[in-house]
Amino acid sequence: MPSARILGRVPHPRRVFVFAARVGNLGLRNLQASFAAVTVSASLAGCGMPGAPQPPSLHLPNRVEDLSAVRTGDQVALTWTMPTKTTDKAALKGPIAARICRGQSSAAACNAAATLELAPGSDAAFTDMLPSGLASGAPRPLTYFVELVNRKGRSAGLSNSAETLAGQAPAAIAGLTAEIRKEGVVLRWTPVSPDSPPAAVRLLRTLLTPPAPKPGQGPLSAPPEPAERNLLVASGASGRALDSDIHFGESYEYRALRVVRIAENGQTLELASQVSAPVRVDAADIFPPAVPEGLAAVAVTGENGTPPAIDLSWQAVSDPNLASYIVYRRGDDGEWQRISPAQPLIGPGFRDSDVQPGRSYIYAVSALGQNGHESARSAVAGETVPEP
Repeated sequence: MPSARILGRVPHPRRVFVFAARVGNLGLRNLQASFAAVTVSASLAGCGMPGAPQPPSLHLPNRVEDLSAVRTGDQVALTWTMPTKTTDKAALKGPIAARICRGQSSAAACNAAATLELAPGSDAAFTDMLPSGLASGAPRPLTYFVELVNRKGRSAGLSNSAETLAGQAPAAIAGLTAEIRKEGVVLRWTPVSPDSPPAAVRLLRTLLTPPAPKPGQGPLSAPPEPAERNLLVASGASGRALDSDIHFGESYEYRALRVVRIAENGQTLELASQVSAPVRVDAADIFPPAVPEGLAAVAVTGENGTPPAIDLSWQAVSDPNLASYIVYRRGDDGEWQRISPAQPLIGPGFRDSDVQPGRSYIYAVSALGQNGHESARSAVAGETVPEP
């Protein structure tokens, strides 16, 4: 049987080569176009077009790091600073829910005592009124936390812990008075009964007349007196204390409270009473210097034509308020007369040259303060001028 024939013309070998070259060029152009498209796509992704997917933000407020707690009476005052950003460093917007966590354990768990709505970056404060169970009994540790949560109730964790004491607060200070003395301000209050638990007394002093800033003060100038002072009297059983660190010419206000102090985990915790009513004292400088002591009189015989005299000496008064001394003499008529000059007598000594041989004289000395107040006169000293 004859073999079958393939119909059609067989292309020339050169034409087949040209066709293959054209097909190759077309594939190259398609490849170049595809590469260009990829390049443009990558370029657009770097110019704000959607790139690689990012993990979603949890919108968790940053943790509070400066919580503090102070108990007074049956109240605990909490203060802290609200954050301004989330853990993703995004700005917080709108009010933030803050849980006040309270417990008798330092374990990181939130037993919510209250929930607040607070603005980002605000100075936050909350006063916790203790229930009767925590405001009675023996002193024991009480721990607070603050937990900030987002709208889904999630948080980045509890704040730092702030410790205080639960238990029955000591009795409040009654009958507080303040009186100015030369050595300082004497404070008195009504003592508690001897069978009461031992407690210290904390005095809160406020300067009511802060000094105005002085221009041109150098770096060695004395620092100004602080406006607030906190003074601790280790034992308040006596009902009396002296504040010697005052400045005359200023006015002060004092308040007082009893405190029970307990050492716990390397720190001292305080359980304080209610604060007393304030008392005011004006530290007016109405006090003279101390009375001079050790007055002695010695007669000096006139020699070589010099007239006789009586030399007086006494112990120097160590008082920063001292301005000068005044010397008095009593004559035969019994009347005291000032014999020192009008100009200030600075040193502890004086020579009385207005004397007569054979006569006796009695002397006394006083100290004069810079405020113009004069001390009482010293003990007297007498001397007789000998005959020539």
